Amino acid sequence: MNDDVRSLLIAVAATAVAAVLLGWFLRSYREERATRRLQTFFGLPDNSECLLVVGRDAGTDGAVARNDVSALLELAAVVKNCGAHAQLVSGENARQGFGELTEFCIGGPVSNRRTAAHLAGLLPGVSVNTEGEPGADRGAFLIGSDRYRLENGSVEHVLLARLTAGQRGRPLFLICGQRSVTSQAAARYLARHHARLARKHGSGGDFCLLLRVVNSQAYGADVVELVKDVTKSATVPPKLTSSKDL
Repeated sequence: MNDDVRSLLIAVAATAVAAVLLGWFLRSYREERATRRLQTFFGLPDNSECLLVVGRDAGTDGAVARNDVSALLELAAVVKNCGAHAQLVSGENARQGFGELTEFCIGGPVSNRRTAAHLAGLLPGVSVNTEGEPGADRGAFLIGSDRYRLENGSVEHVLLARLTAGQRGRPLFLICGQRSVTSQAAARYLARHHARLARKHGSGGDFCLLLRVVNSQAYGADVVELVKDVTKSATVPPKLTSSKDL
């Protein structure tokens, strides 16, 4: 082997090594950037703490509904990917304010009293029919002037909101559905579409989305549709009817 061939082989090997190193660097850079974006959107920097607040299934002796457990697993994976840690608490025992820690609050106002407090304080334009008696409006959402009824196993709605408040401004993610199956659906939607939501609403932007779970009797929590962005109507208190309007 002469010197020219040897020099050529060395140059080719050096080019190949450089290409591998460059590919590794670019891949690492993209992965790190994606992680930072994930952490920013969820308000979960490395080694930070967050709360997973869940309600109790009214049909049991206080156990967590199976679909809510599935929702917790979806969110726990997000927390792990952010390099953060989660504390699981029930809505009855949660006493912290909001904004100090990122919070994921799961369940409707009947099963989770923390959800009821968040709706009253942060989403005053939302009203949930919590009457126990059967009827067409049982479990219905009233958002602004629009009513969204529940059709068990066919059409079920869930609110997915990202809200910021408090001094530190860590986000609150609220998942409030008409049935527990919608909690799993909304948590999965959040985990899968967080990048798109961050692009649309900003990495620190607030939003409140109304989702619809279609035919859960056949498809479970897998078929989810975005009905509309209800941020404006959900965050504005309803207009009071004056005596002149009666």
